[in-house]
Amino acid sequence: TPSPPPDDAWIRSYHRLLPESQSLLASRRSIIPVAISRVNQFDAARLDVEMSAMLKEQLVKVFTLMKPGMLFQYEPELDAFLEFLIWRFSIWVDKPTPGNALMNLRYRDERVVAEVRTGLEGPGLTAPQKIWYCVASVGGQYLFSRLQSFSAFRRWGDSEQRPLARRLWTLIQRIEGIYKAASFLNLLSFLYTGRYRNLIEKALKARLVYRSPHMNRSVSFEYMNRQLVWNEFSEMLLLLLPLLNSSAVKNILSPFAKDKSSSTKEDTVNCPICQVDPAIPFIALPCQHRYCYYCIRTRCASAASFRCLRCNEPVVAIQREGVSSGK
Repeated sequence: TPSPPPDDAWIRSYHRLLPESQSLLASRRSIIPVAISRVNQFDAARLDVEMSAMLKEQLVKVFTLMKPGMLFQYEPELDAFLEFLIWRFSIWVDKPTPGNALMNLRYRDERVVAEVRTGLEGPGLTAPQKIWYCVASVGGQYLFSRLQSFSAFRRWGDSEQRPLARRLWTLIQRIEGIYKAASFLNLLSFLYTGRYRNLIEKALKARLVYRSPHMNRSVSFEYMNRQLVWNEFSEMLLLLLPLLNSSAVKNILSPFAKDKSSSTKEDTVNCPICQVDPAIPFIALPCQHRYCYYCIRTRCASAASFRCLRCNEPVVAIQREGVSSGK
């Protein structure tokens, strides 16, 4: 008969299998990378801009009866107020912005990404992150816009200004250049990694992730196809219209556009070229329609076969009105 195992056999087996079980659990809890569509993130930003523009348009209509131009000087304050409203009722209350909601996106605190398993879960932004987001996106944009308008109004960049004003103008231009260069580098990084659309999100570690893994991005190509067709049609017109003779086309279409019998008295009295009462009235033969002498004489001299603009009949001769003969 086999001898019974020692009393500490299960302890040795436990210690022998413990590393394997821990590695297995760690592999099961590893982060699953989930790629967030870059197009979705760009579309969300564009939709937020469109929403702000719509709100601004509706708010401007309230002040239509006020003095013209008065609202223009407070445009930075108006933009900042609308951006603050969108931030207050979306990001501050842990809700996505209108564009993010349509694209099934939300902000996640990327500083605790180590605790995230699927790549979609994780906590939202903390209160300090939300406040700094408002300060940077709303306050920073407002202050820079006001500083630019004030410096342009004071003409800090002119050579006649004081050295201090010129130094401040140069500093503003350099800061703007550095910001644009950093934004361009961040854009290249975003296109490569798919994280952080702008510098504010990168500084705050606020990453856009999907709200629900089962919600697909709904796309309607109806308006896109309509826009493409109209763009191609307009380009074709821009190519063909300079090649067409507008006078010839007008003469061809004029019999179909207006009936001779329906012409009014004013139409028969005024010159069809300059649309005024002829000072020196001449008539076209053989249709007997009235023209200014200089108008019809110029047309007959420039065109080998001039046709009447009222009836489209060839004009073989002209004579002064009230005269029995002459050309």
